[in-house]
Amino acid sequence: MGRISIDIETYSDVDLGKAGAFKYAQSPAFSILLFAYSLDDGPVEVLDLTQGPLPQRLEQLLLDPGTVKHAYNAAFEWYCLARYLGLSEAETASWAAQWRCTMLHGQYCGLPAGLAAVGEAMGLPRDKQKDSVGKGLITYFCKPCKPTKTNGKRTRNLPHHDPDKWALFTEYNRQDVVAEMEIERRLSGFPVPETVQRQWVMDQRINLRGVAVDLELVDAALDLDADNHEMLIREAREISGLDNPNSVAQLKKWLEKELDEEVSDLRKETVSDLLGRELPNEDAMRILEIRRDLGKASNKKYAAMATAAGEDGRIRGLMQFYGASRTGREAGRIVQPQNLPHDTVPMEALARQLVKDRNTGGIRFAFGSLPHTLSALIRTALVAGPGQTFIDADFSAIEARVIAWLAGEQWVLDVFRTHGKIYEATASQMFNVPMELIRKGNPEYAYRAKGKVATLALGYQGGPSALIAMGALKAGIPEEELPDIVQRWRDANPSIRRFWYRVEDAARKAVEGCCRVELPLKERDPARARENEAAMGADRGAFSDYFNTGASLVFARRTDPKNGLDFMTIQLPSGRKLYYAHPHLGLNRFGEPALCYWGQNGTGKKWQATETYGGKLAENITQAVARDLLFYAMENLTSAGYRIVFDVHDEVVLEAPEEKADLQGVVDIMSRTPPWAPGLPLNADGWVNPFFHKD
Repeated sequence: MGRISIDIETYSDVDLGKAGAFKYAQSPAFSILLFAYSLDDGPVEVLDLTQGPLPQRLEQLLLDPGTVKHAYNAAFEWYCLARYLGLSEAETASWAAQWRCTMLHGQYCGLPAGLAAVGEAMGLPRDKQKDSVGKGLITYFCKPCKPTKTNGKRTRNLPHHDPDKWALFTEYNRQDVVAEMEIERRLSGFPVPETVQRQWVMDQRINLRGVAVDLELVDAALDLDADNHEMLIREAREISGLDNPNSVAQLKKWLEKELDEEVSDLRKETVSDLLGRELPNEDAMRILEIRRDLGKASNKKYAAMATAAGEDGRIRGLMQFYGASRTGREAGRIVQPQNLPHDTVPMEALARQLVKDRNTGGIRFAFGSLPHTLSALIRTALVAGPGQTFIDADFSAIEARVIAWLAGEQWVLDVFRTHGKIYEATASQMFNVPMELIRKGNPEYAYRAKGKVATLALGYQGGPSALIAMGALKAGIPEEELPDIVQRWRDANPSIRRFWYRVEDAARKAVEGCCRVELPLKERDPARARENEAAMGADRGAFSDYFNTGASLVFARRTDPKNGLDFMTIQLPSGRKLYYAHPHLGLNRFGEPALCYWGQNGTGKKWQATETYGGKLAENITQAVARDLLFYAMENLTSAGYRIVFDVHDEVVLEAPEEKADLQGVVDIMSRTPPWAPGLPLNADGWVNPFFHKD
């Protein structure tokens, strides 16, 4: 098969960062300015499309199924060129299969996103890296400009307005293809599996389909939010006497005087903690309540929906394939569906109608707080199209199931194969309380909260701080009890605890010995175990009779000295691999020997050495397997004819005709165990509703 490597420079009057690539390319003002390409790794050529269209031979190559198209962040080139070529939505969806994304290739190999960032992380020579002068040139040629007397009141810069800059822009465009090709060449020994490539194509088609937005609700919510914001600012000025009560510096100073103590910051958590205390006066309390209400995400989320909705009222491009580093989970874009508020209100249909009617009094009478109501209704602004409804299905306790399966924690697997009440069962195991007593109305029900927070927080070698982060203190559990809860959970889950150390030991051996280490996943065969227990007269679970499930984790050290590449890989049961760049033994934050690799830090995205340990690796593996299960289900749902519109964590949202909303059929497909995960008990639950909501 032939190949063409491509990079384009484009113009649109739509803000790409705020509205996304689909709305950007749908603008009547959209055009392609430059088209840089290389055929079969030959010299890079640049075509100036402001001077004329693409030559017919190139159009034919672009549409030729026998020519594979490569680009960095290929989703952008794919859709922009589809618009340029006048392809229908069905043709555009089909065309996605002919594209390969070099950004995905880098991310699959544990490298950062962004052409400049990945080039630097790989240590590419300067002549093979992305040109650093591009940002200013993109602002000049690719975006509208402010009309001034100096520029003759024009709203756009064209090539003839600055030929020297245009020449630089042309070379910048050429260099992007050079960099993309060099990255692809160096990573060629570590290919993206066909399964992941197939999933990327499916993801592009889901993004192309998009999801409808209730613009009537969005517009009304924006109006109400703006009016409420103005009212709150006015009230805050009257109470505090501040010129700008929305200023953190001014408000902190005022609060410190009122509270007679230092206020570290005014983040949501800090404000919530202060409101939970007994405050010296009502003015301080009201100011904090106003600060809380002003901090609601309503306005930004609703504004993002209004900005990104296309002419047909659908938002496209909500999902970023492989957006989560290493695990490969989806990340949210534009509206960030993974990060919607958790607020809820009863009688959502009534609340939605009151907002559409702009009935502020009715909202306050029925639901109390206007900001809280608007925040709770953000989800519901995502709606099924006319004559359609949503089918939503969510894996039940997926991470708890997966880590128990990986570790062979038999009693947990038995819970999921039977009643599924993992929080009650965990509490029973931890505190030696009969499970039938842990139910509402009994004193023993208090143990359930401890079992729940322990299940959610402690699977990855966490301690008391992990319990606090998961809300243990807010659940009313005293801090002094947390170490005991940690120890009890670990004692109740010995196989999971052993799994942390088995994983770390295998990873260290692979890195130190530059070898391959297989870690078989083992599970006690229930039928065989019952036979042995009967023969031995033993209680169920009193001994370990383990048999290999056939699945395994494979740890390896893979190097390519010629290209300066060195990875530790973990092959998952699905066959997909997790990559850790430049693995080595170093020191952790406590000065102890630790397994390290290179990755981006969580704040400034700096590429640097990062420590890890058994529990963290177990978390990566568990979340990655959960991701593979979701995509396995999504592929099966697609094959069965369901239309997925987006997914959130371990939840998938489909759009179906109202008369064909088969929730049980979706749940059955979600609960189907893949061949590579024998013995893993899966289950899902869901709902059918015309708008998205939190069940």
